[in-house]
Amino acid sequence: MRILSVLLSFYVSLFLYSNASAAVISPAMDTKSCELPKYPKASLINEETGTVTMAFLIGTDGKVMESKIDTSSGSKSLDKAALSAFALCKFKAGSKDGKLEQMWVKVDYVWKF
Repeated sequence: MRILSVLLSFYVSLFLYSNASAAVISPAMDTKSCELPKYPKASLINEETGTVTMAFLIGTDGKVMESKIDTSSGSKSLDKAALSAFALCKFKAGSKDGKLEQMWVKVDYVWKF
């Protein structure tokens, strides 16, 4: 009886876990749909570098609905240039359990010479 109870508990847990974990596919950038950001002149002169992390809300049509800086590169002009360039990109929409959904996705861009 005890083994039956343990097995039953295991199968109930497995059933609940498999139903609780939805298959989520994050949006993916179509790198051919946009150009890389151009280095701002002042940032070139000042030899600014760094990594900016941006967040984009991607609609079910693959278009950027909202964008924001998640982590700054340390340079407002580099952050702005990256955000402006990547906001023009097209994405493959994300999905949850096979259904397209709008989702946030993070994108890192490294500014270097």
